[in-house]
Amino acid sequence: MKWITLGSAIISEVSASLALRAAVDHPAWYTLVVAGYIAAFILMSLLLRQGMPIGVAYGIWAASGVALTALAAAVIFGDPLTWLMTVGFAAIIGGVLLIETGSRPEEAR
Repeated sequence: MKWITLGSAIISEVSASLALRAAVDHPAWYTLVVAGYIAAFILMSLLLRQGMPIGVAYGIWAASGVALTALAAAVIFGDPLTWLMTVGFAAIIGGVLLIETGSRPEEAR
């Protein structure tokens, strides 16, 4: 259930961020911006109540949000997507994996 909640928070945040970009030209998108960010924060709060450590939850949420938003913006809005950005995605994913691994008790590893 934790991972479903986290995935939903990520999707909400990415949707809100993309809607924010779309709202530059079409202000009606601000409705989705507000709803998406509210949903993302409510879902993150529920996730923390379910017992996921904040360092892990926030790390995965933020890293996934950055990567997915950049990828989707490249596809939807034609934003640039360079090889250096791809290296950055790999670094973010590596960092989050280290945080996730480091947050587990020693005997669980």
